[in-house]
Amino acid sequence: MDQVLQFRVELLGVSPPVWRLIQVPASYTLWDLHVAIQDSMGWKDQHLHAFRIVGSATTFGIPDEEDDDPFQTIPGWETKVQDVFSFRDQVGTYEYDFGDSWIHLILFEGYEPSKQGESFPRCLGGARRCPPEDCGGPEQYAELLVDMRDSTHPEHESIIDWLGGDIDPEEFNSELVRFDDPKARWGYSNRGLKR
Repeated sequence: MDQVLQFRVELLGVSPPVWRLIQVPASYTLWDLHVAIQDSMGWKDQHLHAFRIVGSATTFGIPDEEDDDPFQTIPGWETKVQDVFSFRDQVGTYEYDFGDSWIHLILFEGYEPSKQGESFPRCLGGARRCPPEDCGGPEQYAELLVDMRDSTHPEHESIIDWLGGDIDPEEFNSELVRFDDPKARWGYSNRGLKR
């Protein structure tokens, strides 16, 4: 039987915490893990991302061919998750949207054998809704929630319109998480990039 890797992913800077517990196949690349994190958190994959392992200067993601940084980004689609995360190197970060700078703590919790009939990736649990895209980062998200709840705030109506209605930051149901095919996501997200 194939092995699966289990990760706890927690969005930093948001209180109370937004977190997910996910399992992915051991054959996954960091690109595939990126897609699983996006889908389980509820992000829309509209911005760049980067993985970093605690204690390492290496960055994994989508390289910028015009970047002169000597610590260039290693393509995530060329790197297996199990080659990066282990019990020795079990903590990393995943940054999404370099403008809003959503930092996620990634904790590798271990390997498990997959059982017949199970499909992966899958979300085993979690708490709270992911912030909306382009809301400005953790501090601005906290302000947004306060302003959304205050019906006397001068921009209350425009905030509700921008959000598409009232949102419940406590809402999350792991059974409703649906995972996209990472290869399909690559096809429509990264046209023009070689894989």
